[in-house]
Amino acid sequence: MDFILAAPCHFGLESVVKFELQRIGAADINASDGKVTFRGDERMIARANIRLATAERVRILLLESYAGSFSDLIDAVDTIPWEDYIGREDAFQVKGSSLDSTLTSVPKLQATIKKSAAMRLCSRYDMSACPETGAMHQIEFTLRKNTISVYLDTSGDGLHKRGYRKNSNAAPIKETLASGIIDLARIKRAGVVTDPFCGSGTILIESMYKACNIAPGLKRNFAAEKWEIIPRLIWESEREAARADIISDSDFHAYGFDYDPESVQLSLDNAKKAGVAAQITVKNADIKNFKQTEGVIICNPPYGERLLEIREAEKLYRIMGEKFAADREHPAYIISPHEEFEKFFGKKASKKRKLYNGMMKCNLYMYY
Repeated sequence: MDFILAAPCHFGLESVVKFELQRIGAADINASDGKVTFRGDERMIARANIRLATAERVRILLLESYAGSFSDLIDAVDTIPWEDYIGREDAFQVKGSSLDSTLTSVPKLQATIKKSAAMRLCSRYDMSACPETGAMHQIEFTLRKNTISVYLDTSGDGLHKRGYRKNSNAAPIKETLASGIIDLARIKRAGVVTDPFCGSGTILIESMYKACNIAPGLKRNFAAEKWEIIPRLIWESEREAARADIISDSDFHAYGFDYDPESVQLSLDNAKKAGVAAQITVKNADIKNFKQTEGVIICNPPYGERLLEIREAEKLYRIMGEKFAADREHPAYIISPHEEFEKFFGKKASKKRKLYNGMMKCNLYMYY
C-alpha cells in the first residue's frame, strides 16, 4: 500500500529532515513549517522510524479537508477507510488540537472522530461494538484555520526517545534537535566534536551516531510494529539493513566537559547505554580552563529564566568568546535563546538560524 506520510519536526529543521528522507529513498518530499510530508509503502514506514534522526515521529496522513462546522467534519471523517488500518480487535484513541478555527472544543472534536471510526469499523466488521483489546492505534488531528488533518501515529513514543537517555540533567537538549544541529555542522566520519557543556551527553552521543551512521531507532520499538498491516518481517529486515550500514572503523572522537561531576558520570553512563563509549571522552572541567584544539565545537550553554541567571549566562558568554577561536579552522555551533548572544560573545556569527528548543525560541549561532 502507498501512504502519504508526515514527519513533524522542530521549526527550523525542515530542510534537514527533507535531506534525511531523500537519503532513505522517500518520494514526493515536501517541507512546510514544522512538518515534512512524503510518500512511501509499509517498508518506508519502518525505515523512517528506525533511521530518521531529526524528525519527531512518523504519521500516516488519512485526511485533509475543510471543517468549518461539525457537519463538515462528520462528512469528511466518514470518508476515511478506517478498516484499511485498524483491525477487528484493535484499540484506537483520539487526541488533537484546534487553533484559529470555528470549532474550538477539542473534547467534542475527539468524540466526533472516535464515533465516526467506531461506526465504520463496526459496520465493516459486522460488530455491535468495537472490543478494542488489540494493538493500539493513536489517531491524531490538527484543526488549523478550519482545515482538519487526521493522522495515524506509527511511532508511539516520540522519535527523540532513542533508548539511551534514561536520565538527564536539569536542562537537556532534545536528541532530535541536537542531531539537527550536528547535521548543520556537517560532522565528518574522521572528525572531532567537542562540547564544553556536555550535560547528559546528548550532543556527544548524537555526533557519534551521525559519524558512524548508526540508525537512532535501532534500540527501541514502535507502535506500528504491532499492527497487522505491516508484516513483522519488514521491521526485521529494515533493522538488519540499518545494522549493516554502521561504519565500524570510524576515526571520529567526541570530547565532553562539564563543571558538574554528576553530569560527567551521566554522560559516560548514557554513552555506554548508546554503545559508543569507546569513542567518547568526558572530563570534569570549568569553561574558564577550556583550551580548544582540533575539530568542531557544538554546545548548548546554560541559560536562566530569571534576571540573575541571565546575567550569569552573559558572563559565561564572555568567557566563551575568549576561549573559543570560532573561525574557519575552529568552527563553533552554539544554540542560545539570548537575542544579544553575539554582543557578549564578542564575535558576529557567520550565519544564524532560528530554532526552537521546546517552546523556547533560540538562534543557532554558526561560526565557520
